[in-house]
Amino acid sequence: MDMLEGRIDAVRRFNRFYTKQVGALNEGLLKSPFSLTEMRILYELNAHDRLTAVDLVKSLSLDPAYLSRLLKKFKSTGLLKTVRSEKDGRLWVLSMTEKGRAVFAPFIQASRDEVAAVLGPLSLPEQVKLLDAMETILTLLGEIGEKKDPFVIRSHRPGDIGWVIHRHGFLYAKEYGFDESFEALVAKVAGAFLENHDPKTEHCWIAERSGEILGSVFLVKKDDETAQLRLLYVEPSARGMGVGRKLIEECINFARHNRYKTMTLWTNSILTAAIHLYEEAGFQLMEEEKHHSFGHDLIGQIWDITL
Repeated sequence: MDMLEGRIDAVRRFNRFYTKQVGALNEGLLKSPFSLTEMRILYELNAHDRLTAVDLVKSLSLDPAYLSRLLKKFKSTGLLKTVRSEKDGRLWVLSMTEKGRAVFAPFIQASRDEVAAVLGPLSLPEQVKLLDAMETILTLLGEIGEKKDPFVIRSHRPGDIGWVIHRHGFLYAKEYGFDESFEALVAKVAGAFLENHDPKTEHCWIAERSGEILGSVFLVKKDDETAQLRLLYVEPSARGMGVGRKLIEECINFARHNRYKTMTLWTNSILTAAIHLYEEAGFQLMEEEKHHSFGHDLIGQIWDITL
C-alpha cells in the first residue's frame, strides 16, 4: 500500500507540474479570452469538418449540458455556425465561420511557438527522449480509454525515413513485383523531403503502435495553392485498423490549416485499396495515362480534392 501511495503522489506531482507547464491554470489559455476547455473545443472545430455535439462529447469527454452552453456562446459571438444534418434530422452539424477561423488562427501559431520554446533549450537526443516518454503515456493510457484507436500518429524522427524507404521497396516488390527503380524513386522523394522541406507547409506523419511503425505519409508543397500527398503506405499487419484513413485525414487537415486550395496525388490503378481510401476521403479521378515503370505496364492516375 505504501508503494501505491508513493506512485499516486508521483502522478499527482507530475500533473501539477504539467498543468503549470502548459498554462492550464491561467484564466485565458495562450493569453487568449478562452479557457482550456473552450480552446480544446475550438481546436476540434477548426481541425475537423462536419462535427456534431455528440462527436465533441465523445472525443473530449464533456458534459453535454456544459458543451451546449459553450456552443451557444460561440454561435452568439459569430465563431460558430450550425446546419441540420442531412443524414439525421435530430443532429446539428457544427463548423467554424470565417470569423471563427480568423480569430483562432493566431492561437494555433501561439501554441506552436509555446511548444517550440519548450523544445528549443533541449538537445536533439533530449527532444527524442521527451517525445518517447509522451508516446509511452499516450500508448499506455490510450489503451485504457481509447480501445478504438490502438495506434498513435506522430511526426517523423531520425531513422524513420530510412525505414519508410526500406518498407516501400520491400513491400512493393513482394506485393506488386516492382523492381529496384521504384525503391530508387521513393528514396529520391524522401531524401528531397529531408533536405528541403519547410515544416510550416510540409510534413511527414508516422503511424506507430508500441514502438512499431505501422505506416506513413508525406505532404509536400507543389505550389502556393496546391499540396501533394506522397508515399502513403500501411504495413500488412495494420491493414483494416484505419491507419491509412487516419494518415490521409492528417494530410487533409494540415493542408486546410495552411490554406492550400487543392490537394493532389499520383498513384497507379493497381493500388485498389489505397484508391478506395482516396475516394472515401473525397478525392476525384482527374487523369489517367498508361506508362511503363518499375518493370511493369501500368496505368498512372492523378486524383485531386478541393479543400
